[in-house]
Amino acid sequence: MIAFKTIISLGPSVMMPIIFIILALAFGVKLGKSFKAGMLVGIGFVGINLVIGLLLDSVGPAAQAMVKNFGLHLTVIDAGWPVGSSIGWGSPIVPIVVFGGLIINIVLLACKLTKTVDIDIFNYWHFLLTGGVIYAITNNVLIGAAGALIDFLVTLFIADKTAPRIQKDFNLKGVSFPHATSAMYAPIGIIMNWIIEKIPGLNKIEADPEKINKKFGVMGEPLTLGTILGALLALLAGWSVPNILNLAVKMAAVMILLPAMVNVLVQGLMIVRDAAEVKLKKKFPDREFYIGMDTALLVADPAVLATGLLLIPASIVLAAILPGNKMLPFVDLASLVYLLPMVSPYVKKNVVRLFISGLVIMVLVLYAGSDIAPYFTKAATIAQVSMPKGTSATSMASVIGGATTPLGWLLIRLAMLFK
Repeated sequence: MIAFKTIISLGPSVMMPIIFIILALAFGVKLGKSFKAGMLVGIGFVGINLVIGLLLDSVGPAAQAMVKNFGLHLTVIDAGWPVGSSIGWGSPIVPIVVFGGLIINIVLLACKLTKTVDIDIFNYWHFLLTGGVIYAITNNVLIGAAGALIDFLVTLFIADKTAPRIQKDFNLKGVSFPHATSAMYAPIGIIMNWIIEKIPGLNKIEADPEKINKKFGVMGEPLTLGTILGALLALLAGWSVPNILNLAVKMAAVMILLPAMVNVLVQGLMIVRDAAEVKLKKKFPDREFYIGMDTALLVADPAVLATGLLLIPASIVLAAILPGNKMLPFVDLASLVYLLPMVSPYVKKNVVRLFISGLVIMVLVLYAGSDIAPYFTKAATIAQVSMPKGTSATSMASVIGGATTPLGWLLIRLAMLFK
């Protein structure tokens, strides 16, 4: 188990090249091309992480400055996804859930009950977090593991069902996204799009990036949107003119560089996917398989990125005005983009519809975080996870992670019956 945790700690930038090299060889790709495929995937992940790191490091301080400017003093702190990940991987349920998840995936594939081969092991932490909080409530490893594996099963189901639409809208072949945070909000997108279609006026607004670009020319390009949104966030943070200009340029860079890094990763992915399709079609002519990937491949979309930035100030306002809310969005404010990628196709990549859906999602997240905070905090104590630097709250939750999704919250509440 120590060896396994050591491998996980290497992160997707090291894990994924190894996995893809092995997969490519297994599907009959020559060694040199297999190495190229794996390394392109690894390079893509390094590039994506660098650009997302730029996003988080740039927007994070602006978001936290906004929190201070709003003068919010709520009792539950958003401790961020790194804390959630540490809780998940630090929980006693890890061996059962990880190996149980792999076995369940294989059995479901053999029984033709799923098409997704979930190789995104690093992101198992999303449902491990749900299970870790359940363990903190029940002090029962089996109940905690059961909660996490139910989360895993539902995530696989959603990954299968959403794959065709996501593949079409994002121009990605043969992949699905068993991401236990992003996947849980896809139904929100379906519901919100149905509601918006019934509202006169609102249903006529066309705000997908292509139409914005066509209507406004250079002013509607991702580069310009990034510049404007970066400057807006810095203004709301109360920053000086040099800092405003600095953030504006960095956000423009993110809007351009992130899609470029995703394209590098996709080059490697397609080598393996094409080889897999040929070999699997020979052995299983009536079957279709998807490679389960991280939604980091989807966040580069201009509609998703732009809406994620708009959600930052909106989420702070929501936290201030929602009756009964105790949760202060803080560390994960710069990561809100991860709530949106699997919603986007179902609202036609329409920024207005995606933003409204994002507001609904944040309402659910804030109330869920407020509710489970004592148990989340206990789970952090069990996993020996300390609070992030600069925070001092005694009660915490995280915006990103399976525990504050609708399913995660429901499983945690049900677990209280076994308390």
